[in-house]
Amino acid sequence: MGALLSLFSAAYYIPKLYFGSVPVTISVKGAESLKAIERVTLRDFVQLRCPSLLKEFRPAWWLHSGHLQTAYCVVGDFSRIDRVEYDRKLLRTLDGGTIGIDFTPPAQERTLQDDTPIIVVLHGLTGGSHESYVRSILAPACTPVEQGGLGYRGIVVNFRGCAGVPLTSPQLYSAFNTDDIRVAIMHIAKLFPKAPLIGVGFSLGANVLTRYLAEEGEKSRLLAGCALACPWDLVASSDHLQNHFFHRHVYSSGMAQNLQNVVARHMEALSKFPDSAAWKAVQTAAAKKDMSLVEFDDTVTRVCGGASPPFPFPSAHDYYAAASSHNVLGGIRVPFLALNSDDDPIVSHFPAGTADNGWVVLGLTKGGGHLGWFEAGKGVGELERWIRKPVLEWIRAIGEYFIPEGERGHPTHEVDGFFKQVGRDDIGYKEIEGGGHVVGVEGEGGLLAGL
Repeated sequence: MGALLSLFSAAYYIPKLYFGSVPVTISVKGAESLKAIERVTLRDFVQLRCPSLLKEFRPAWWLHSGHLQTAYCVVGDFSRIDRVEYDRKLLRTLDGGTIGIDFTPPAQERTLQDDTPIIVVLHGLTGGSHESYVRSILAPACTPVEQGGLGYRGIVVNFRGCAGVPLTSPQLYSAFNTDDIRVAIMHIAKLFPKAPLIGVGFSLGANVLTRYLAEEGEKSRLLAGCALACPWDLVASSDHLQNHFFHRHVYSSGMAQNLQNVVARHMEALSKFPDSAAWKAVQTAAAKKDMSLVEFDDTVTRVCGGASPPFPFPSAHDYYAAASSHNVLGGIRVPFLALNSDDDPIVSHFPAGTADNGWVVLGLTKGGGHLGWFEAGKGVGELERWIRKPVLEWIRAIGEYFIPEGERGHPTHEVDGFFKQVGRDDIGYKEIEGGGHVVGVEGEGGLLAGL
């Protein structure tokens, strides 16, 4: 009886995986010979190459709830682990905006082959390349093979105004807007045309990644995607945050405070656009205290979170409905793994059954909070991020075994110094001076990390 209870307990903590009812078959390098090509279902590929998803994740007993897991993301000291340094490049977009792209390892540290797989990372709401959850993946992934890592290249796309990136136009970023990511990936593919690109998104970045992959379909320059703690249905998550006292005054307020602090740093820059809707919106937000997330989004994000059209949206609710990613999963045509926890206090919706797409694998863990997934480490009181195990397995599986088929990406051309996608004259980029060396453990003061 005791053995049976133990078996049940272990099974309880094994992540629940959801696959499409109609299997998708992909080409992969052979299990016994890398020169051989095999056809396998995505389900079999995941089960073979991502064994951590078939084993239990048991949250550390002293972080047994989603609230505690999420809180540790914010208050934990991660400055002594997973040190990552970057070279930063800046891109200027057609509307005058600036995107920051951080490359690791830095060029002066070591040189990689042109076909080395690249992990393209999209961070959370007000984060950047310095966030502990980003470094927890990139540190082992970009460590040389001879030191136990994957030996890959990592590139973090920092949203406008985040992580020290200057704000140079009256347009911000949002869960809806994918064009900044689109041009950043265009640039990365231009720099490294032989390298496979693998997308990894966290929270808001996971939502943007999901939408990008669905919009691009078979033409995606990313060969695969991995979405962690994606908020999916933004309307449902917003209602959940607003309708619970604790969630409204802790999570919603905390995220709004972060956003207010981000725009406060760029008030001087935005004041150069006195006739813009963005300037009027951020002035209104700056004058308010104790805003909730929906109040900030109703004041600022729905106004200037992307290009017009579709911005401005009539309300935050309309913006949330348009920006949600659960209803676009059917458009994805590359291997896609998404992992959420069942006690995430910020994300209230999990899209199991929403889209029956053989390219999509959804995983739900028992516990983990929002971007936490902390389990007990080897030493007393030590913690480890369980999530890095399945994510690194997935990245390695795509980078070393998956064989893509067909042409990737739309053709590009140069017009007046800007690189553009043929047929999309409204988006483009050029590299500009600036950037420099970035030390990954140095975050931004005044912001709650880990969200």
